[in-house]
Amino acid sequence: MKTPANISPQVFATALQEFAGVVGKDWVFSSDEDARLYNDAYSPLRGQPGELTASAAVAPASAEEVQAVVRIANKHRIPLYAISTGKNLGYGGSAPTQAGNVVLDLKRMNRIVEVSESGLYAIVEPGVSYFDLYNHITEKGLNLMLDVPDPGWGSVMGNALDHGVGHTGTRFRNHFDSHCGMEVVLASGDIMRTGMGALPNSPAWATFKQGYGPMVDGLFAQSNFGIVTKMGIWLTPRPEAYMTATILAPHYDDLHGIVETLKYAENTGLAGGVPRMGSPLLVKPGSSRDLVKSFYKAWPPQLPTKEQRELAAGTKLGFSPELQRYGLDNKIPYWSLNLIFYGPRKVIAAQWEAVQELAARNIRNVVFQPEPVIDRADFVKAAQEHRLYPQTVGIPDLEWFAFGTRANGNPNPFSGHLWYAPIIPQSAEAILEANRVFEEAIRTVPALKDNKPLMAILRPFAIPASMLERNFLFVLGFPVMEDPAFNKTAIEAFRALIRVGAERGWSEYRTHSIFQDQIMQTMSWNDHALLRFHETLKDAVDPNGILAPGHFGIWPKNMRSKTQ
Repeated sequence: MKTPANISPQVFATALQEFAGVVGKDWVFSSDEDARLYNDAYSPLRGQPGELTASAAVAPASAEEVQAVVRIANKHRIPLYAISTGKNLGYGGSAPTQAGNVVLDLKRMNRIVEVSESGLYAIVEPGVSYFDLYNHITEKGLNLMLDVPDPGWGSVMGNALDHGVGHTGTRFRNHFDSHCGMEVVLASGDIMRTGMGALPNSPAWATFKQGYGPMVDGLFAQSNFGIVTKMGIWLTPRPEAYMTATILAPHYDDLHGIVETLKYAENTGLAGGVPRMGSPLLVKPGSSRDLVKSFYKAWPPQLPTKEQRELAAGTKLGFSPELQRYGLDNKIPYWSLNLIFYGPRKVIAAQWEAVQELAARNIRNVVFQPEPVIDRADFVKAAQEHRLYPQTVGIPDLEWFAFGTRANGNPNPFSGHLWYAPIIPQSAEAILEANRVFEEAIRTVPALKDNKPLMAILRPFAIPASMLERNFLFVLGFPVMEDPAFNKTAIEAFRALIRVGAERGWSEYRTHSIFQDQIMQTMSWNDHALLRFHETLKDAVDPNGILAPGHFGIWPKNMRSKTQ
């Protein structure tokens, strides 16, 4: 049996026995076979030295049991790593940030505490998945829509706490922004509620974020200051109808007009869903609906003709006069912008008309391609028929797993993936600069040279994602293979990109566990003032360092000299 760092087998055995006295012996998992079930399924260190593995796991069924387990862990100095459903694949999964921690598995805490149709919120426990909440809303016939990520089997709470994002309206798809109210178990075993939850029997716990006094909710996202056991999440009424429409721009220098149209349409609320840019000349496809369909055909998606593929491959920062002429001659636009509209049909029509007027001022010879309006009674059928991307109307699914591993055209299926996703400014200039910087890095940085999988995703041009309001996510993917040598190179390349991005002021919004220390060290303004503040808080609320040591680069005092 493995033990946590600096914990003797005798002390560990005593702690496990005491855990069993709280949760029942069937819910303490201490064999090597059981512990392996918590390994990161997508780990690039699978089976290698340095792999982040658990020593054991304990699964409480209530907040009260969490309190008792935490008190036992505090007494014996046993480090705990809490997970909700453990489906955070690509970012560390269910494995702890520090090898040897005991996983505090909260999947049994899967109660939907409350759903209010009139209040437009739900209160959930950590083990509630998007499927669970969606099915509850559907079975009750509630006129509510939730925002879901890819894929939908993860925790509503866990995704929000890790700053995950989804696909519907601007106010809801940043999942931490749409949370409201928490119940938190602290390292001492004490329990508190944030916001209006601190007022007993408050009806506003899940509706009024600010509460009274300092807001502390953010301290429990991407941190290790407490264990959240309940959380409110805001929902939205299901829209009466849905429509997507695409704006097509023929010239390379129309990129600025495309971006400015995107920003205005989103920030005025004219187009409520995630805007998606594409380039029919450079990369396929341009919409999330087509993206999912392409997984079942081939990966990466191919441009339609050999001539177009060769012209695209010969571009610099995505441009050549020859490719632009090819596009003009064959009526293939350089850029596309896919927008999503929600609301009554007449409102959608008015919004689309306003966007067209704006785009016509921003883009020369612009072309518009609206798709048929879909009424909410047909959302599920339209999703099944791939007429819309399910997540854009709040329907969770698992199709994202087609990426890499299940693409019929992929002769070398992946074993997993890692996302390097720095935040860049929302401008055409930033898109071009990011492409220039990362293309140069691939040519010149030793760890990135000849990294063909990365090359395939970056070239001939990478178009950012727009899930986060007012910013772009410049997403580059690394496959994880069964080949340790390949995965070692991918890790080195990933670390190189972190350094390159940080030099330009670009950092990730979330990252895999093995890179969290490096990302935190890049946040170095004023001699790492932010990290020093995090450490001050850590020492105050968790003096024994038992809660997820090292999570998001925050280490307890007794471990800092060993990790920094």
